[in-house]
Amino acid sequence: MALGAFIFHVSYIADMASTFEALAEPRRREILDLLRERERLVGDLVTQLRLAQPTVSKHLKVLRGAGLVDVRHDAQRRWYRLRPEPLAEIEAWLAPYRRMWDTSLDALERHLDAMPDEKGQS
Repeated sequence: MALGAFIFHVSYIADMASTFEALAEPRRREILDLLRERERLVGDLVTQLRLAQPTVSKHLKVLRGAGLVDVRHDAQRRWYRLRPEPLAEIEAWLAPYRRMWDTSLDALERHLDAMPDEKGQS
């Protein structure tokens, strides 16, 4: 196996794809941003987003399917909250790429520092 290559279980890859698909929609990311602050009722999300209730409910259904939100029933009300675990998985998956970007940016910084300034001095 090549250095840096990984073998993932098929369901893990499908879960990641589902998470990325859910995050691809800007309104869903807005919902997650609101839920990051605190647990919210659907009506609160409707008000904050200025969207119709059926639209918000459809977005919440996708987010629930991707495992990004949980729902808690309280009598007739439904409280939605963020589930950080799928986002932590994305963070872990991105870590090697972030190190690669940091290395590239560090190399660019060294290159720029080594360039002569406008007065011809280094």
